[in-house]
Amino acid sequence: MKVFKFGGASVKDAAGVKNVQNVLEKTGNGPKVIVISAMGKTTNALEIVIKDYLFEKQIPESLQAVEDAHFEIINELFAEIKSPVFNKINTLFTELRNFLQHNKSEQYDFVYDQVICYGELVSTTIVSEYLNSQNIANNWLDARHLVKTDSVYRDAGVNWEDTHEAIQTNLNISQVNITQGFIGSDPNNFTTTLGREGSDYTAAIFAYCLNAENVTIWKDVPGVLNADPREFQNPELLQQISYEEAIELAFYGASVIHPKTLQPLQQKEIPLFVKPFLNPESEGTKVGKGQLIFPEIPCFIVKKDLVLISLSTLDFSFMVEENISEVFRLFHQYQMKVDLIQNSAISFSVCVDNKFNLLEKLIQHLKARFKVSFVPGVSLFTIRHFNDEAIKSLEKDKEILLKQLTHNTLQIVTRN
Repeated sequence: MKVFKFGGASVKDAAGVKNVQNVLEKTGNGPKVIVISAMGKTTNALEIVIKDYLFEKQIPESLQAVEDAHFEIINELFAEIKSPVFNKINTLFTELRNFLQHNKSEQYDFVYDQVICYGELVSTTIVSEYLNSQNIANNWLDARHLVKTDSVYRDAGVNWEDTHEAIQTNLNISQVNITQGFIGSDPNNFTTTLGREGSDYTAAIFAYCLNAENVTIWKDVPGVLNADPREFQNPELLQQISYEEAIELAFYGASVIHPKTLQPLQQKEIPLFVKPFLNPESEGTKVGKGQLIFPEIPCFIVKKDLVLISLSTLDFSFMVEENISEVFRLFHQYQMKVDLIQNSAISFSVCVDNKFNLLEKLIQHLKARFKVSFVPGVSLFTIRHFNDEAIKSLEKDKEILLKQLTHNTLQIVTRN
């Protein structure tokens, strides 16, 4: 059993859906689980729908644009084919409209998960029906019946025991199975999501529960690159990286592999391949046991729109364990992800991700005990396996607010 994952960029239009067929034909149509994300920028579009809905208190006009975009793809794929896909997609959008019409909750995270999941439900239905029309028989599965989680909406934790039982019971390992990335359900059967970019994690969950031979993530890049081509010039392909190095890169913010994806794969030593969906026969990158990184070159990562917070005690006493533990308690309370820490005798600086927009409340709470300054909208650059040339190129023309260097990792915080 193999697990494939196709991201939104790989199924963004009719040509992308047709290319899924091409990938399957070139890699063999044996039993596998295919995990698929929402099409293109659908998740972003549905986030606008959610924002409009919570503001307008009614079904927003922005939802129609989402429907139209999907039916445009369907009409191109099934122009000469009678298919049940039209009714199935209509049914899904009717379900979504019914939720928006009857929902009483104004809790953003809850509403987010109940709405956002339709991106994946619609995309997998379209791909499944298209493959069936091309004589690639497959079994469509609702991931919410398989991936069982807690009730932390937008960032749910997996209940591994229940998930393992559900997957083992309901998935036919002799077939091609198509399911959704990113989504699951809580004990009350409300939809949950696994965090943004969580579709990679879904693939790892299925691989772990099925003892898969390997996982392949199909991307719009040649494999794992040493830098994001949207942010850095002339990125190079990494042919091999170890689980440990991939986890380090993910921790620092590399966007190719989701941070939680690698841990279940490492536990069972399941190899992960990252390959280009337009060239499925290329080698791509292998993540697994073995060499730390090959070729041995610097790796560049950037995380944007972070907040640099600097603290010191009101009476200029030392920042000791008691003070620092209080700070981290507050970070946890206000759901701040800490990306960088630097402290001295009387000061403590952190770079945090204000994902849940609770910065203002955090700052107010911190000011009760500390002298606080903060700079929003900063960028955190990281170089793994740095050399002098890499440092010079990164620091050029940047206003550096903080710099930290360890054995093989350099990090700098800059003002945007």
